[in-house]
Amino acid sequence: MRDIGAEVSGWVAQPWPDAPVLDGRYTRLERLSTDHAADLFQANRTDDAIWDWLFYEPFTRIEDYTDWVADRAQAKDAFYYAIRAEDGRWGGVASFMRIKAEAGSIEIGDINISKGLQRSRAATEALTLTIGWAFEAGYRRLEWKCNALNLPSRRAAQRLGLSYEGIFRQALVVKGRNRDTAWYAAIDGEWPDLKAAYESWLDPANFDDEGGQIRRLTDLTAPVLTARDPTL
Repeated sequence: MRDIGAEVSGWVAQPWPDAPVLDGRYTRLERLSTDHAADLFQANRTDDAIWDWLFYEPFTRIEDYTDWVADRAQAKDAFYYAIRAEDGRWGGVASFMRIKAEAGSIEIGDINISKGLQRSRAATEALTLTIGWAFEAGYRRLEWKCNALNLPSRRAAQRLGLSYEGIFRQALVVKGRNRDTAWYAAIDGEWPDLKAAYESWLDPANFDDEGGQIRRLTDLTAPVLTARDPTL
C-alpha cells in the first residue's frame, strides 16, 4: 500500500487566539492596547539595533507609536500581546500571526523584546507562555521565522526547543533589502517534553541568589530537537 500520509482522525479547526491575559511566575502578557504604549515606547528608545530586524522603522514620536499600537491591537489577522518585565513595566511585544486554524498551524512573530527585557526570565517565560497556549488550545504546529542574519533570534528559537527547518532564500524584501528567512518549528507531540523543560528552567530553584541560571534552557530542550541549526 502506498504511503500517502498519516490520517488525522477527527480533526477540526482550532480556536482563534482569544486569551486576554497569560500569567506566569515572572511575567504577565496582556492583549496589546494603547494603555501599554507609553512604557513600550520608552523601553524601545534605548536600543537602536533592535529595529534592524523589524518590519517597520523606529518611532521617534510617542504619538506615532501609539497609533501603531492601536492599529495592531485591532488587527484581524494577528493577536498581539504586551510583555511585562519583572519590574512591572511593559517592555516587549509578541504576537500570534499567520494563523491557519484549519491546519492547526500558528506562528509566534513580530517579536520585539526591548534591551531592558532581553536575557531575562520574564522574556523567556513570555515566549513559553505563548507556545504553551498554542499547544494547549489544540494546535499541531508552532512556527518561528526570522531574518537569517538575525542570529540572536535564531539562537532564541533553538534555545526554546524549536527545530531548524531550513532557509527560504529571497523570501521577502524588507525596507528595501533582501531577506532570507530561517524557519523553526515544534509540533504537538513534542509539547510534553518542552513543557517539562520549561518548567524545570523556570523553577525558582534553578536560579542562584543573583538570579543566575543553574541549568541552561538550551541543555534542557536539546533532546527535543529533531534538527539543529548548523549556523549556531
